[in-house]
Amino acid sequence: MSITAQLRDSVRLPGGDALVNGFAFESRGDGPRRALLESGHELEVHDLVEVFAGERAPTAVFPLPWPGWGRGVHSVSPDGSFAVFSGQRAVRAVSVGGETLWEYRHGCWGPEIGHAHTGDEQEVCRGLEHGSCRVSDDGRLVWAHVVVEPEDQDWQECWVVLDARDGRELARLPLDSAASGSHHLSHPDGIHMGLCIGMGQDGILLHWARWDGAKLTSWDLNETMDRILTDVHTGLPGFLTVEHYGADLRLHALDGAVLAEEAPEPADDEDPPCWDYGCGFVDADTVIASTVESDEDPDRARHWLLDARTLEIRGAVAYPTGPVDSCVRPLGDGTWLTYDDTSETLNRWIEAAS
Repeated sequence: MSITAQLRDSVRLPGGDALVNGFAFESRGDGPRRALLESGHELEVHDLVEVFAGERAPTAVFPLPWPGWGRGVHSVSPDGSFAVFSGQRAVRAVSVGGETLWEYRHGCWGPEIGHAHTGDEQEVCRGLEHGSCRVSDDGRLVWAHVVVEPEDQDWQECWVVLDARDGRELARLPLDSAASGSHHLSHPDGIHMGLCIGMGQDGILLHWARWDGAKLTSWDLNETMDRILTDVHTGLPGFLTVEHYGADLRLHALDGAVLAEEAPEPADDEDPPCWDYGCGFVDADTVIASTVESDEDPDRARHWLLDARTLEIRGAVAYPTGPVDSCVRPLGDGTWLTYDDTSETLNRWIEAAS
């Protein structure tokens, strides 16, 4: 069965591919859905509602504190007054005017044997590894995945909770990881924070935690999981994951219990397809997932709509413009995004009325 999509909005947005194939998208429950796009030596913040209304100017612009550092996953406060950057050797909060509000120093993500830092804060060491950070939905905390260097050992990754006002460390959770990268996902309940750590061929680690002002409570789901954390939704209690290599998609309760599971729909004349990692909730009733990257033929790329509670496949999406080989980014409000690299166009879709 095919399900027809209807084009709701379309706008040219250079760099917008990072919204559907990266970590430039940031949402906060029922709050604004924003694009955090790096442009030159700046981070531009765009409200997607305003973008599709024709507003080209960003709502805020922050200078990148380390112009030579092109990795890390950054975050912007709910009110847009400051950004927090995940650097190679520090987490730094910066105001719209470019003022450094505070800095939390940590170990280097890219050290080399025998390499000593020159003292130049703009120095970037070799290596692709990076951490990530996330401002809490109430703007009071910053969660960050960092490297620390305890006296009794050379290297330790940690998840830290920082006071958003001054960068003071409130809590620390040691991690058993050797990351290539990571990303955070804020639960719409405003209490829980998720951390997904990618370790390349060594797999994925997934943690959830909450901070009550005095105690950090955390739990990992790694004895039985090798899964990428992809999305949560205000109207549902749990979260969505995809298996490391795309074998299946699962809906979980917050404690990790599996509520539903679905594998990609096979085709008789093809190798078994795999889910892409960019799946998520179109709304509280519908999940969208794609099998674009596992099909070398762009004309056979597929997006699928699934029931949000059972993950039963409802059908493949049929676009009026023909096959769309873009990854997808659901917005949780009944719509989803695709990106046309050729025209640098961001498209917003909705399921057509039957």
